[in-house]
Amino acid sequence: MDIWKYLSASDKPKVIYGMGNGADKILSVFADYGIECSGVFASDDFYRPGKSFHGMPVERYSDLCRKYRDFIVLVSFATSLPEVRKNILAIASERELYAPCVPVYGDTLFTDEYYKEHSSEIASARQLLCDERSSEIFDNIISYRLSGRLEFLFKAEDDPDEVWKEILRPGDYRIIADCGAYTGDTASQFIEKCPNLKRILALEPDPRNFRRLRTLEDDRVIPINKGAWDKAEQVEFNMGAGRGAAQGKQGKTVLLDFDTLDSVTDGERIDYIKYDVEGAEDKALSGSIKTIERCAPDLLVSLYHRTEDIFKLIEKVHTLCPAHKLYLRRFSYIPDWDINLYAIKRT
Repeated sequence: MDIWKYLSASDKPKVIYGMGNGADKILSVFADYGIECSGVFASDDFYRPGKSFHGMPVERYSDLCRKYRDFIVLVSFATSLPEVRKNILAIASERELYAPCVPVYGDTLFTDEYYKEHSSEIASARQLLCDERSSEIFDNIISYRLSGRLEFLFKAEDDPDEVWKEILRPGDYRIIADCGAYTGDTASQFIEKCPNLKRILALEPDPRNFRRLRTLEDDRVIPINKGAWDKAEQVEFNMGAGRGAAQGKQGKTVLLDFDTLDSVTDGERIDYIKYDVEGAEDKALSGSIKTIERCAPDLLVSLYHRTEDIFKLIEKVHTLCPAHKLYLRRFSYIPDWDINLYAIKRT
């Protein structure tokens, strides 16, 4: 029984921890399943008397503990902060708590029916992974998405430094394409980790992020105010959507420039490509086919933005790079963000 069926069958009050886009999506699923929301609460640092969310007063956890003898807590926000995680675990020690998986982009839920419908594709993608740890992570992600239980997330966490030591080949990376450069966080990692680095082509379409990206004081970082796509065009994006711009027409929108990585590289040899492009990974890969065929670079592809990414992108990367080894790793986050597929050229 998936998390949504379980919540539908439970008589306990259901309360949402947090506000924002994640809470909006959970409430939308509640409406589809006929689930009643019995309250919303915020962390003490974010609590403000008189504030409301979807017509419900925003309360404190302690208020709801006085109101209900028992209730189910549903975490609706994303975090990698240790202190916030500690608070979530403290609540989980007292109450039944879940972090339901709602996709960053799109509305497709990973339900029992979805799993059955795509079971053969899921199994095929799993078989393409090259080591036992990758299979363990894959299995735990599937279990988490169906159940919303934190224990599966925690079993699928890895140390980023171990990835650099055991999977990636930083000494071989001279020219890097950073698709979804954000404000330069990963570019800074490349500068630190890659001793023979010559140049980073840092693609970032969001003008707010791009302004900060340009402040990196290293001439090897080449900021490019474009997003990675499958063709050259301007795309309408919502500028009020969390970490970066999001495709869609709700809220303030702006036209942003996108292009293929094949066009941006213009025949230049690329040793490593990172794709963390806010749900556009499939299109960005399609716009890199010539570069991948020509250079056989190592790849990092994010797999968490869309529900289908966890299997469809694995299959796509294998098709593009049949001679590469495929590793799956995930870093500490609630919910199942920071899922990375590494495609490494066999040596």
